[in-house]
Amino acid sequence: MKYNKYIDHTNLAQDATKADIKKLCDEAKQYDFASVMVNACWVKFCAEELKGTDVKPCTVIGFPLGATTTATKVFEAKEAVENGAQEVDMVINVGALKDHDDQYVLDDIKAVVDATPGKVTKVILETCLLSDEEIIRACELSVEAGADFVKTSTGFSKGGATVHAVELMKKTVGDRCQVKASGGIHTHEEMMAMIEAGATRIGASAGVKLMAE
Repeated sequence: MKYNKYIDHTNLAQDATKADIKKLCDEAKQYDFASVMVNACWVKFCAEELKGTDVKPCTVIGFPLGATTTATKVFEAKEAVENGAQEVDMVINVGALKDHDDQYVLDDIKAVVDATPGKVTKVILETCLLSDEEIIRACELSVEAGADFVKTSTGFSKGGATVHAVELMKKTVGDRCQVKASGGIHTHEEMMAMIEAGATRIGASAGVKLMAE
């Protein structure tokens, strides 16, 4: 089985240069990955680089903390789509979730989903900061808001994807949406563990290494 279409080939580094992003796009085209995941300033460049391929330009919203206002997230998402993004990965407001302000979390996600009609929306939960109960609640809110994926991690907090979190997320969402595992996935073995746990997308900066293995 080919796993290239599981991979969102990622470079969200603060110091990424145009040459770095060009290399990311070239590798994504070579291996026919699902997408390239970049910061918003690179979306238009990536859309040009990937023209004529089925590799999708993808970006992050409210990244990495999720603590921007809903209006800011909506603006980011709309601008990203205008610049050529086909998928957006938004970070939830973790504090609101912990406060049990579920209506805020729901409205925050739904606003981004509604701002990007026809595009794929992935909701980053940052599972390393959440209890199992909070993960379940965040998954249910994401499904209710119309998200296409729930996603484990930004890769910028104190932990990344775990098999336990992916299994719990998949058990919660079932067939209602998909699960993306990201953060700390560096080997083929780690990738396969996430896929076996229920992930249908893998966010990784080590995409080429994962394919080589």
